[in-house]
Amino acid sequence: MNFVLRTSGLARNLIARSGLTTNFMGHPIGPKYKVRVAAASEQLSGSRQLTTACLIAGKSLNMAGAKTVIIFDFDRTVIDDDSDRWVVENMGLTHLFNQLRPTLPWNALMDRMMEELHSQGKTVEQIAECLKHVPLHPQTVSAIESAHALGCDLKVLSDANLFYIDTILKHHGLYRCFSEIITNPTMVDGEGRLRIFPYHDLASFHGCNLCPPNLCKGLVIEQIQASMSEKGKSRVIYLGDGRGDYCPTLKLDRGDHVMPRKGFPLWDRLLSNPSLLKADCHEWSNGEELASILLQLVEKVREE
Repeated sequence: MNFVLRTSGLARNLIARSGLTTNFMGHPIGPKYKVRVAAASEQLSGSRQLTTACLIAGKSLNMAGAKTVIIFDFDRTVIDDDSDRWVVENMGLTHLFNQLRPTLPWNALMDRMMEELHSQGKTVEQIAECLKHVPLHPQTVSAIESAHALGCDLKVLSDANLFYIDTILKHHGLYRCFSEIITNPTMVDGEGRLRIFPYHDLASFHGCNLCPPNLCKGLVIEQIQASMSEKGKSRVIYLGDGRGDYCPTLKLDRGDHVMPRKGFPLWDRLLSNPSLLKADCHEWSNGEELASILLQLVEKVREE
């Protein structure tokens, strides 16, 4: 297994290939295409240039190659923090969390935290407002938008929960980019309390000793792969950071790609025994590297 950070002239080549231009103010590129940017004065460099180039050439990229399915973990992958811990720390639950942490599985502990917030009179709207302040790297936003514009099928596979993920993605205008969000389900009960439930039925253990009882991501990946095989040639790009991302990466096939965040548990596990991994591995450290590597891999899959 080779850990690589690829750099190339992809941005320049795509711009030359497209023959189109943009003024970075959201005006059309040719008759149909627009570029979204954070500010009109921002200068293009590095992965920002790559992102814009990919958007410009989106039509031609969609016309060839394998279907690309991009599966994102959420905490410390899409966002630069852990959404569960963010709510615990920013809504004053740290002391109770530390008391109960040794006694409850994580998923049940988060549901208990919601019970505590409800008992304190905190509303679902206040929880949502807290979540809107979770940091998200602007280049990660750009990469997600670009991959979606290029026709990739984007999914979230996370051990967070549906309310947190939906709230954050909608706040950043990214919800429309994802075809599927696979995570622990939530509901607001009749009393206005947010409830968090396990993805897998805990009455029948999924049988994987690498994953927590509430969610085996490897099992989900197998289900996604089975669905993909019915739709023709596809490649998976999987991005993650944590221990729960190790099992699904072992399910990837040759020709697939995994992007572990450098210095995090998934990266450590893959380094410890690289022979178990069939997919190609590409480490990343921040949003700029995520964007650059991901969009280059999308182009690589297209050219296969």
